[in-house]
Formats: sequence, structure tokens, C-alpha cells
Amino acid sequence: MTFLSRLVLLLLALQLAACGKEPLYQEQAYVFGTQVDVTIYGEDEAKARQAVVLVMREFQRLHDMLHAWKPSELSDLNAAIAQGKGRQVSPELAMMLKDAARVSAQSDGLFNPAIGGLIQAWGFQADDFKAVLPDEKKIAALVKANPQMSDLVIDSENVKSRNRSVKIDLGGYAKGYALDRAAAILKQQGIHNALINIGGNVMALGMHGSRAWRVGIQHPRKPGPLATLELHDGEAIGTSGDYQRYFELDGKRYCHLIDPRNGHPVQGVEAVTILTHGEHAGLLSDASSKPLFVSGVQGWAGYARKMQLDEALLVDAGGVVHLTAAMQKRLKFTDESTLREVVP
Repeated sequence: MTFLSRLVLLLLALQLAACGKEPLYQEQAYVFGTQVDVTIYGEDEAKARQAVVLVMREFQRLHDMLHAWKPSELSDLNAAIAQGKGRQVSPELAMMLKDAARVSAQSDGLFNPAIGGLIQAWGFQADDFKAVLPDEKKIAALVKANPQMSDLVIDSENVKSRNRSVKIDLGGYAKGYALDRAAAILKQQGIHNALINIGGNVMALGMHGSRAWRVGIQHPRKPGPLATLELHDGEAIGTSGDYQRYFELDGKRYCHLIDPRNGHPVQGVEAVTILTHGEHAGLLSDASSKPLFVSGVQGWAGYARKMQLDEALLVDAGGVVHLTAAMQKRLKFTDESTLREVVP
């Protein structure tokens, strides 16, 4: 399976560009540890290219600022926290940390960027993953230390932590934040119709000509889409899945999505997809899918209601699609025989 086929969302509309029949400008890059695509419809090529250059530059800036294990502003903060010290950060990072703490509280800590130590222990703070299980005693100690975003004390741009075990990893937040930044930049450049994809988190601006942008939700176990839907202006869709960052050992899959309650990769869930809109739709599409994934088949619907996510779905380990009634109305399943369970 190629890398493109493993993207959480297939950008089906882009296939038309290869035919040369429509005025689409597209560029791709590799940032945030994943492939990013920016597609612009109906603009002069020079104008579109300049706008995309600015977007890609912003993506790289955020990547450099928020890298969790290479030298960055975030890794400098983590080093200070580990030493029991405070550190001055940029106003932007301080704002991100406050916002991430808010989302974490809303999700009862299931979205928890403070568990970078657990993510590192499982080997996912690396470009390549080794099929090696961590020391269980280390995992137990990290779980007992209970690092939380609420441990952070943010006084203006001064940040410290009451808990030295806090190690911030914004991997479940940064892509969504970058989507919103990209949309703002494109609008500032006079771009009205575009599709932005960061490793499967996708936001739509305007339309694809006379119709809405059409995207597909990647099937977690097969090439191609599980379902397709139309994405309207200002809407974003995000997927958390166990099929991009994972390793397998003795026939068992271990993904990068860690349950902070037990310190282990989530089992029993293959993917969660949510549809968001309104202010900060990109950010919500990224961060808000994590609590649903972690809470699993029994808890996802409750957290969808708690977080006011009307359009959401979960694919369980048996391939059954659990989804809200509002989400079902938006989808066209590739295989109509797909087993589905609709919740109110």
C-alpha cells in the first residue's frame, strides 16, 4: 500500500486535476511527520503558487516550534519542566497550551498532551517505530505520576509545572491548529476556494467550482475510502486511526494513540472520524477526535455529546461502523453492505 493510499482521507476531487479539465493548482510537502496537500480552485497559477508558498512556510514554522523530541521551543520547555524550572515561552505557545488544557479538561483528560513521556516510552517519538514493548514498570510509574495539562501554571508567558512528569506532546493538536492558520493565510491572500489536507485532517474553503468539495474517509483496513461526503465552506473533517503510526508484535497492533488511564495503546478501535464547522473547525477536527477514540466503543457516543460533536463515527475492531444519525445523513458508503450501528 502506498503512503497516499494510507492517508486518513482520500482527496477524491484531486483526481480530476490530472485530466487537465479544471483550474486546480496543487502542491504537496512533508511536514508534521505526514504528507500535506494544498489545492486551490479557479485562481491564476502565480497567485495560487504564492499563497501556497506562504502556507507551506507557516507549516514549517509550526513544525519547528512544536517538535516534541528534536530541538524546538516546545522541547526546551519540556526540558525545563523536567528540571523543576519555569520557562518563558512565546505568546503563541502560551495560548496553545491554555487552549489544549481547556480541551483536555472538557474531555476529562482523555485528550492529554501532557503524556509525552508515555508516547516516548512506547517508541512513537521517533521517525521509525521499532516493534519492541516498553518496560511495564516504567509505564506503571508514568501512569502513577499522572501528568495532566492542569499541572501547568501559565502566568502570562511564563510556564512551569507542578508535576515534573509532564512532557508536552502537541501531536494531537498541531495539525488542527495549522489547518486554521492555513485557512486564514489563504483568505488573506484573496483565495476563496481551496482544500487543505494535513495527513487526513482536511478543511474546505469555498467550493470546487459549482459544487462542494468531495472527500473520502479512508477505510482503516482496505485501500480506498470507507465512505465519501461533501465538505462545505468552513467545514473540517478529522480522523484518528490505528493504521498510520503503529507497530505489530506477535500478531497484535500497537498504535500511537495512548490511553492515559492505563498507559497503553488503545485496543478495540480502528478509527474515529468527526466533522466540525465554525470557528476553529480545524483545531476541533484534530483534538476532539482523540477522546472518542480513547473512550472506545462503549464511551465514544457519550463523549461526542459532551463535546457537542453531532457528526461522528467510530469503526470498531470488527469493522462495524458506529455513527451518529447526523453523520449518517452526510455519508455515501462505498460498500452499502457495511455493518452500521446508528446512535441517536
